[in-house]
Amino acid sequence: MKALYFKNFGTSAVLDYGELPEPVLQADEVLVKTEYIGLNFADIYRRKGEYHIENNKPYINGYEGVGKIVKVGSGVGQFNIGREVLFVDVPFANAEYVAVPRDNIIHLPQGISSQLAVSVGLQGLTADFLAHDLSKPNEGDQVFITGISGGVGQILAQMLISEGVSVYGSASTKAKKKLALSFGVKEVFPSREKGWSDKLAGKFDVVYDGVGKTLNQNISFLKNRGKVIFFGMAGGTPPQVDLIDLLAHSKSILTGDLWDYLINFEERQQRSQRLFSYFLNEKIAISEPTIFSLADGKKAHDYLEEGKNIGKVLLKP
Repeated sequence: MKALYFKNFGTSAVLDYGELPEPVLQADEVLVKTEYIGLNFADIYRRKGEYHIENNKPYINGYEGVGKIVKVGSGVGQFNIGREVLFVDVPFANAEYVAVPRDNIIHLPQGISSQLAVSVGLQGLTADFLAHDLSKPNEGDQVFITGISGGVGQILAQMLISEGVSVYGSASTKAKKKLALSFGVKEVFPSREKGWSDKLAGKFDVVYDGVGKTLNQNISFLKNRGKVIFFGMAGGTPPQVDLIDLLAHSKSILTGDLWDYLINFEERQQRSQRLFSYFLNEKIAISEPTIFSLADGKKAHDYLEEGKNIGKVLLKP
């Protein structure tokens, strides 16, 4: 099979594209022929050696994809050959064929295309987890999303707006600001300009931070009794936090790992169907993904790492 792989950690220059053996199917797995593969910032960190990656030589990156079942293991049961499925947490995804454990399969409902499913899979389930497990803002609350035009930010903002929450955010370019405003965000602040954050002290009930290095800034945005939802480090490691200051103002930091919630097949079906219902009911729309061939994986990594994307970046075998 064709795959994108690397033997040493480093820049995108370490990536190679070529023939590797197909995965050996275990009894509880299905073999999926991938149609699209999601590229995420975590894949950049894995390529650099800064994030966990499965110990395989050569390394095959990627954990998210969509495609059709072409073979089933002896212990899998009723999973039809040819059925289109999504997975968001399976290693070695940057390949034509991926062995997917039964519990990690997500079925696509009628009306959800494979391209949409993989464009919203990981980021959408993350947004759903942030909105319904970690924060649960009330109708009328004011919330702020750092990097609001990113994959998680776009979906989370619209999810919250549909539930009566007033949403604000930051973005790095005018194009990204325009996008966020188009789906009902109240105001978008220019994250690359100096002084923009000074006026926001004590304004928000909830702040979502997937950037990391902005954590202390986002704590300052909170009202007393407000919450920062910390869920990622796209911009770097977060600074140390003054817990005494948090205590003095009744502010909280909540965090969690999506994988502690996607614990079995049933959880994935329930959560994914809730996510997909927003799209089927036209409460959420996303920008078109940028698609690279798997053979052009180096270009895709550079494009994402340089922050050129607005929507999802996909690889196509």
